[in-house]
Amino acid sequence: MASNTDAAAAAQTASRLRSSLVAQAQQPKLTTTIAPDLHPDDSGDDSSVRGESIASSSTSVADSVLQYRLENGRTYHKYKDGKYSIPNGEQERERLDVQHNMFLLSFDNQLGTAPPNKKDSGVEVKRVLDVGTGTGIWAIEFGDEYPETEVLGVDLSAIQPVSTPPNVKFEIDDVEEPWTFSQSFDYIHSRLMTACIGDWKQYIQKCFDNLNPNGYLELNEVDLYGKSDDGTLADDGAIHKFSKLWGEAAVKFGHPFQDNSTLKDLMTEAGFVDIKVQLFKWPTNPWPRDAKHKELGYWNLDNTIAGLEGFMLGPLTRAHDWSKDEVTVFAMEVRNEMKNPRIHAYQTIWSVYGRKPAAEEVAAN
Repeated sequence: MASNTDAAAAAQTASRLRSSLVAQAQQPKLTTTIAPDLHPDDSGDDSSVRGESIASSSTSVADSVLQYRLENGRTYHKYKDGKYSIPNGEQERERLDVQHNMFLLSFDNQLGTAPPNKKDSGVEVKRVLDVGTGTGIWAIEFGDEYPETEVLGVDLSAIQPVSTPPNVKFEIDDVEEPWTFSQSFDYIHSRLMTACIGDWKQYIQKCFDNLNPNGYLELNEVDLYGKSDDGTLADDGAIHKFSKLWGEAAVKFGHPFQDNSTLKDLMTEAGFVDIKVQLFKWPTNPWPRDAKHKELGYWNLDNTIAGLEGFMLGPLTRAHDWSKDEVTVFAMEVRNEMKNPRIHAYQTIWSVYGRKPAAEEVAAN
């Protein structure tokens, strides 16, 4: 059970992020589809790279009904054992909820970039599918925002809350198997499924086939390799080395990291129209000068450090035969680079959405 101190810290960090999100929502909306150039904060204040943990306010399913497997001291999903290499324990659940809030901050306090997330878009959605729902936080917030909409979240791990809005349901499912949903959807939300899908062409086609006419698919993904515009992220550094090792492991597992630059073409090939691509940047720490990306850097650093050993253990021990101790030592090297404000690195986030054309549009073509 969390102590009163832990609870207070959790409330404080949650309040700080919510205040930031509200402030961002009051700013003018961005119109560009390309992530802006980031400029380092050269004020000399390195104390902004903080190390405190972030707690989540979500209530997870009781441990007694979780199906899991223990490996290297971490729990993993039991259904389709070994298919997903990241743990599913409490530490990872808290990290996933923080990551969700990073998307909110990136998207100006919207749950996504596609029209169904904007109440003034005129788009009506009755059924929504959230693929790789994780803790279910996105599905629950969408269900709260649109109480007349039926929301279904699917995942390999049963880590969703027991108490949910009446219009939100969760299922344990493998989206690489044939889809057998009884009804089609008006909006499919897919987030960070890279290295989880073996055949993206087939996956996107499944999404298309299970959408109603005029329904939307939204894909939100992250590139495997970090970048720096000023060359401060070295190709021979620990961050780059881990990305390379993780990418090699994903290939061995049969679920390689997706080349996100091909998502638009894959959606076009499947039949989608009105496709829009937007790029965002997540700094590795609060090195940027502007307030929004500095805040993203705070949260991304906490998010990555909280999940780093979990990211590493499965890929490095299963695919590269490392010991747990070797992973622990290497994780320290990567953390040190992640914390270094003189390394002006960032992750590229891709948000790509498209619409399934109406029957009359297809007939006209």
